Amino acid sequence: MRTGDSVAALKRAFLDNLFYTQGRYLEVAKPNDLYQALAHTLRDHLLHRWVSTVQTYAKENARTVCYLSAEYLPGPHLANNLLNLGITENVRLALAELGLDLASIIEREEDPGLGNGGLGRLAACFMDSLATLQIPAMSYGIRYEYGIFDQLIRDGWQVETTDTWLHYGNPWEVRRPNIVYEVGIGGRSERYTDAHGQMRVRWTPHETFRGVAHDTPILGYGVNTVNLLRLWAAEAAESFDFQAFNQGDYVGAVMRQVRSETISKVLYPNDEADMGKRLRLLQQYFFVSCSLQDMLRIYKSTGQPLANFHLKYAAQLNDTHPTIAIAELMRLLVDVHLMAWDTAWEITRKTFAYTNHTLLPEALEKWPLPLFESVLPRHLEIIYTINSHFMDDMRLRYPFDQDRIARLSLIDESGPRYVRMANLACVGSHAINGVAELHSRLLADTVLKDFYDIWPEKFQNKTNGVTPRRFIMLSNPGLADLLTETLGEGW
Repeated sequence: MRTGDSVAALKRAFLDNLFYTQGRYLEVAKPNDLYQALAHTLRDHLLHRWVSTVQTYAKENARTVCYLSAEYLPGPHLANNLLNLGITENVRLALAELGLDLASIIEREEDPGLGNGGLGRLAACFMDSLATLQIPAMSYGIRYEYGIFDQLIRDGWQVETTDTWLHYGNPWEVRRPNIVYEVGIGGRSERYTDAHGQMRVRWTPHETFRGVAHDTPILGYGVNTVNLLRLWAAEAAESFDFQAFNQGDYVGAVMRQVRSETISKVLYPNDEADMGKRLRLLQQYFFVSCSLQDMLRIYKSTGQPLANFHLKYAAQLNDTHPTIAIAELMRLLVDVHLMAWDTAWEITRKTFAYTNHTLLPEALEKWPLPLFESVLPRHLEIIYTINSHFMDDMRLRYPFDQDRIARLSLIDESGPRYVRMANLACVGSHAINGVAELHSRLLADTVLKDFYDIWPEKFQNKTNGVTPRRFIMLSNPGLADLLTETLGEGW
């Protein structure tokens, strides 16, 4: 009954959720209560399908796409999930029997403040398509408490206000307090000899915080497959300093919590100031570290050897924001799981692929080396080692072309020193793609030409499309009906 799709079953489920999740009955329910009740009714359908999907994936030991993106722009979930479930009309009728209007309830939903533009929309379209094509996938990112901003016009002027999209909560997500990972920053690393006489490195961070998983089910169109969007919220490893509180330092007692939660507070903080740059770097490392630790946890539960990690996961880097994942996976494999460097590097390169979004050299992300070293000292050592091996190979290949060697290096030394994230992505990935045929061709001819000359087989194209269903079927159902009548449902 709870996941039935008849008019009677949907009406009963809606009233149950209104009563048991909102603590309201129809006569006193506010508009947000009605939205929350309907969202939870649909979420029951999604979670039922998600459990079945996970069980199928586990039984088949399916290889999984892990999509790493700093932003997602999924749009409102309610109307899209109604469309994908194929129950829009029955829900409309069920609500009408209760004297309620579906369109008015749909209008209550906040647009999730998880993305800014094309990069986030691309990620959301891939999530939809992967589920619709029934390809096992997990998307990872950050659960931003606030989007970039809302825009208002006051007295003829644009005014930016806080995007409080979580003000009334998010009924689509499930918080997983048992899926938590520690993420360290700063500190120092030290060499030691392990029990087998091998030289190892131990990183002791200066500060540690935690990432807590929040899961949103992503349903495909016309199928029962549900994949997962797993977003990380930052919390303090120790949220309350009782000693400071007892000494009267009430602000200091919660300072760790405030400092940690800042990491997932805002989408794309202003990075003009050094503190803004530092926060952006923290955000990027935070979510890829949590994601890779999660992938390793899931993989280890299968009992398969770690040397086959790349056979289980294909990780896609959506632009350079998640590129620090290459150094982080190396750290986890070499420092934590005590794997040999060459073996770890082979696994890492076979795990990652890189999507480039820009042809502008100045837009390719790079970090001031002193900043990078202060936040991620161990990762800088790993990047130095990767670069040392890479430069040795390139000097043999281009012994008389020092300008090319300098351009290829992971470290920009033409002035103040920077870590070049696009170069790291090219060296540490087995595939590189643009987002349109022309864009991919120009990548190979211009901004990434040096890398194309080395590895032409890595370069390919993946056209950046949109999901047309929601934009046509939801905004212009008459056109959708005409297309279906003329072309069939395959369009």
